[in-house]
Amino acid sequence: MLEKLDMEAKSGRAAFRAERDALEIRLGALQRGAFQAGVPVVILFEGFDAAGKGNAISSLLRALDPRGFRVWVTKPRTEDEALRPFLWRFWNRIPARGRFAIFDGAWYMEPAEALAGGKPDRESVARRLADIRSFERQLADDGALVIKFFLHISKKEQKKRFERLSADPATAWRVTKEDRRRHRNYARYLAAAEELLKESDDPWAKWTPVAANDRRHTALTVLRTVAGALEGRLAAGAAAAGKAQIPREKASVLKSLNMKRSIARGEYDASLERKQKTLRRLEHRIFMERIPVVIVFEGWDAAGKGGCIKRLTRRLDPRGYEVAPFSAPTPEEKSRHYLWRFWREMPKAGHITIFDRSWYGRVLVERVEGFCSRDEWTRAYREIVEMEQSLADAGAVILKFWLHISQAEQLRRFRDREGTPDKRWKITEEDWRNRRRRREYESAVEDMVRLTGAPHAPWTIVEADSKLYARIKVLDATIAAIGRRLKERRA
Repeated sequence: MLEKLDMEAKSGRAAFRAERDALEIRLGALQRGAFQAGVPVVILFEGFDAAGKGNAISSLLRALDPRGFRVWVTKPRTEDEALRPFLWRFWNRIPARGRFAIFDGAWYMEPAEALAGGKPDRESVARRLADIRSFERQLADDGALVIKFFLHISKKEQKKRFERLSADPATAWRVTKEDRRRHRNYARYLAAAEELLKESDDPWAKWTPVAANDRRHTALTVLRTVAGALEGRLAAGAAAAGKAQIPREKASVLKSLNMKRSIARGEYDASLERKQKTLRRLEHRIFMERIPVVIVFEGWDAAGKGGCIKRLTRRLDPRGYEVAPFSAPTPEEKSRHYLWRFWREMPKAGHITIFDRSWYGRVLVERVEGFCSRDEWTRAYREIVEMEQSLADAGAVILKFWLHISQAEQLRRFRDREGTPDKRWKITEEDWRNRRRRREYESAVEDMVRLTGAPHAPWTIVEADSKLYARIKVLDATIAAIGRRLKERRA
């Protein structure tokens, strides 16, 4: 890509000002159009040190209403960010619908450094790049416009700019030892950039390489590209609904369950405390080993999720875990990709996050109740698998529980709640309405388990007609999964 650029391209002062002024008026109108259409815009600037990313961003921002954008400058990860999944900090920064997020460097920085190193771990870079491409595709599928610029300058031009910056006491600080190291290894970074651009130039997030030896030419290229991309996105309107089909399978996971499974109270009391103590010891070990743990609870209304979570956490150190309950999304959450609110809660390495309901709402309640389109929920299976793969790549232990109860047992619990004053708040008209659509929900659960189960993120179906049995099964599965990961670390 970069070798095809005309590095001698320039723009005269008078012609530049005339075109820039016209583009700024055009971009102001397009920004208002994006806001009215609810199109989130993500603009990424990458490039060589001293290539002029700051100037290019400033030129773009002159045309935009500052109330509608935010600029993010990406630095090496902080200590806290280094304990999170790679994409965590970028998911936290995606814009709401109709807003712009402009990144001065972002998710390509780390793989670029890895590739430019002496002996890059190719497998690790490939996994990171797969995560990035999935991330960009998920944003685009959700309606975002993703624009990516790479500002290219020659080694000779970079040296000239470094010398000019270093000569002025006001700007000398901008040229660091790392900048000079990368300059000495310019050829390596050029090869890394070429490889990254080639491997991540996707239809949903294409690269625009920019010959950046001339600042006016750079500014006009950026303004033209953003204006053209916005016009194309707004003219296209909403994406057409997909017609993806979910293949049916005759075998039923739910109907094959033995719902009579139970455990005697005496055996339960004796084993509960022992297992809780074991889990607490494991909590300390995963903290020392910096292993994150993600635990997802889904299930029927009144299936006992709260009781299982309470027994799971009773003896844990409260500094090492967090329970993240989710219900219907707020207006702020609806204004972003549906995975955004869940990414924000992902645990640090060495900590546990327990999700009381989760991203699976997309393929359960949102699917059944029509809160999202067919295209959105069919696409979600792939997006969820990609997200969980990203978490697994970050070293997470992932447990997913579906708590299953029979219709008869659910009815008994509903009536018990209605008849008990301090439990009455737990039962709502929505619970009764969901119960009347049980067959549709069962079909959604079957698809969910079949299409999103994986060795690194398996589903554990819990026969929960017996609350005592369900609690012990959850504890056993959690202890076993964490124990396996610790054993793998020792191997």
